[in-house]
Amino acid sequence: MDMENNFNEADFRAEVRSFVEANLPEAVRGKILRGEKLLKEEYVDWQRKLYDQGWIAPSWPAALGGTGWSLMQRRVFHHELALCCAPETIPFGITMVGPVIYTYGTPAQKERHLPSILKSDVWWCQGFSEPNAGSDLAALGTRADDMGDHYLVNGQKAWTTHGKFADKMFCLARTSKENKRQDGISFLLLDMTAPGVEVRPVATIDEGSSICEVFLKDVKVPKEDLVGEVGKGWSYAKFLLGHERAMIARVGRSRMQLTRAKEMLAQITATTRLPAGKEAVQMRLVEIECRLRALEISELRVLSQHTDKGFDPSMASMLKIEGSEICQQLTELLVDLGGRYSMVYEGRTPSVNIGPDYRPGLMGDHLFNRVATIYGGSNEIQKNIIAKSRLDV
Repeated sequence: MDMENNFNEADFRAEVRSFVEANLPEAVRGKILRGEKLLKEEYVDWQRKLYDQGWIAPSWPAALGGTGWSLMQRRVFHHELALCCAPETIPFGITMVGPVIYTYGTPAQKERHLPSILKSDVWWCQGFSEPNAGSDLAALGTRADDMGDHYLVNGQKAWTTHGKFADKMFCLARTSKENKRQDGISFLLLDMTAPGVEVRPVATIDEGSSICEVFLKDVKVPKEDLVGEVGKGWSYAKFLLGHERAMIARVGRSRMQLTRAKEMLAQITATTRLPAGKEAVQMRLVEIECRLRALEISELRVLSQHTDKGFDPSMASMLKIEGSEICQQLTELLVDLGGRYSMVYEGRTPSVNIGPDYRPGLMGDHLFNRVATIYGGSNEIQKNIIAKSRLDV
């Protein structure tokens, strides 16, 4: 493993912790710790503080607003933010569409979109999945008809996270039905305020409404909002999803949750009811920690093999599978540790002081994270990717 490490890790971690302590409101930190949902304004406020510090986009080229950090330094940075209960940067602009634009976009697109992404002035959402095209994304039916100086887009997008808050959508649409299904897909940048765009929030099992459906009816998209070449959207989507799946490993977040579970277990009294004995819960903690430590080593290996083209798809899929399963194991354990008090959570129960202070958010966070093994491409599909890449099947 050849990982550049030209910085003092202890000093850097201390610098990040000091920044978080000085800039993160205690109310926001508490929400993150308890698994409660943040307001859009709270995300934007934090991301602008990162921007002012020059830390909003560690993986971007330095010339475009990145930090110039090594891969190891970026990893330590993200882990330390998570351990300090800082909000995760909303990925749709910084992690997803931003790299696609600066890699494949025109100079005009870069000048128009990259600064607003960095400053969090424009909120993006992802228009990939559809009712009949989830894991089999190539089956998408949204079409973009060439009308000369613009495309006319018709279709429906599903599972659009933060769609009701978004100013822009990066959207896959079919521009041709010739040859393979993947060859007729293009990558468009779409204005969410354009005539013909309708957003409908979807009530989810955690009582939240961050997930939306988006209906597109005769939406005009100027030709200058096509990214790259016509029909090459599938390649750009794979490039983007490689970034997303590697990110879903969420090692730092899981490390913070593991520490939280240990602290909760230490607070349990003899009268607290657990699904099993205390020793059985301790065994679950040990098993999760072993998996998490193995994932950390695997993450280092994947980062060491990163190239200008992104992450190895099968390795990114592996991180996504293991990271999402560990995430679910941890939220389930936290709910069990919370006992009956876990049933009281935002969205379902009025805000009242019931039970210990670690109680709020436990069940809501657990229910929301049931989707962790589905979003970014279901884990079953990720296993197929690994099999095709590594086993030649």
